[in-house]
Amino acid sequence: MHVRKEDRHVSQYVSRLGRRSPAAPPRLRIPGISGIPGAQRRPRRVAMLSVHTSPLHQPGTGDAGGMNVYIVELAKRLAAINIEVEIFTRATTGGLPPAVELAPGILVRHVDAGPYEGLAKEELPAQLCAFTHGVMQAWAGHRPGYYDLVHSHYWLSGHVGWLAAERWGVPLVHAMHTMAKVKNAALATGDTPEPAARVIGETQIVRAADRLIANTSEEADELVRHYEADPGKVAVVHPGVNLERFRPADGRAAARHRLGLPQDALVPLFAGRIQPLKAPDLLLRAVAVLLDERPALRSNIVVPIVGGPSGSGLAKPEGLQKLAAKLGIADVVRFQPPVGQEQLADWFRAASVLVMPSYSESFGLVAIEAQAAGTPVLAASVGGLPVAVRDEVTGFLISGHDPAHYARVLRDFADHPQLVDRMGEAAASHAQSFGWDTAASATADVYTAAMHDFRTAHRHVRSHHG
Repeated sequence: MHVRKEDRHVSQYVSRLGRRSPAAPPRLRIPGISGIPGAQRRPRRVAMLSVHTSPLHQPGTGDAGGMNVYIVELAKRLAAINIEVEIFTRATTGGLPPAVELAPGILVRHVDAGPYEGLAKEELPAQLCAFTHGVMQAWAGHRPGYYDLVHSHYWLSGHVGWLAAERWGVPLVHAMHTMAKVKNAALATGDTPEPAARVIGETQIVRAADRLIANTSEEADELVRHYEADPGKVAVVHPGVNLERFRPADGRAAARHRLGLPQDALVPLFAGRIQPLKAPDLLLRAVAVLLDERPALRSNIVVPIVGGPSGSGLAKPEGLQKLAAKLGIADVVRFQPPVGQEQLADWFRAASVLVMPSYSESFGLVAIEAQAAGTPVLAASVGGLPVAVRDEVTGFLISGHDPAHYARVLRDFADHPQLVDRMGEAAASHAQSFGWDTAASATADVYTAAMHDFRTAHRHVRSHHG
């Protein structure tokens, strides 16, 4: 049980920390690889689809988030092992070049589909036909067999990928990232449920894909349970973290100095898109509970909220600021617009603890990034977060969304400053096992298996009809 009983004192964790070493991450589960001869070739070139969010966009703004980071980092590591990647995404401003080289071996193709500005993610299904047309036009200029495989991200891309893979005669590998049925089962108060059209769309893609990539074993089980996915098609590949960028570097004190934060303050950080699903309001409510109990802490706490409104949060872009004022804690909260990856790493280093009270999280990339920077994580025990965070070793996992439970852990961090360093050290060590090279290598294995099975199935069909 993750919510700690009152009589379980934090000193237990302090003393135990030195004895428990971070475990290796769960073994990757990739069906269909065993028994494939070493001669089976990897794809030379993959068409990657990211309809609703561009890998060139700043994470933390609009619909840009962990998935953007995932696609960019995965593509870079795939290119490094000689798998070229072409990423198709919707053009969101006029005058963009049709293709941009993101890095050697990676091309981002901008597809015209619908108006550039002001199109919400919910309105994108109506543009899928136009997007598919753009993808087909780009392909028409190439010789047959130019792409070996399609890898689609999120259900909108899955629909385009389904058609493209069939048209090109190649396998479709799909990553859900989030699922409507899972999100609807854990909605934040006042949040909008995902529409039935998305559920139907996801069900169709699960049936059509040759392989499904899940971030965690739990997500793999959800695909089977909620969408009747064939377990033999589901591969578990943990996302990675850029360990060169997210690292302890010159430490907490130097990062605080750069960001203008007091050296000895308790700094619980929220970093991410500001929307009900991510529950940044819960951190504010927890801080209000903490300051009610410990008024003296007010002079020694700073609560940075780093990110921009997104999704249903766009309806009330000032909602969090108003909540901070209503709770009487506006003086300790610092709202920061989304920042680039380098500066985000500094915010992680500067924080005492990253707080992730999400209602649903397919993996929680931010949790691994913060830990890689040497910072413990206080997170909701949902989705992939129990894989990302080692409870009571690299942070704390909490069942439910009661601000009082979060306040209690924050109080422990305030009372035992050494917890930050001890857990931070364990966190940095734990994160080392989540490098992107491992994720890219495992993804390449999924591609190889998908291509092998696809060729075998089509040979069987041809011989059957012959």
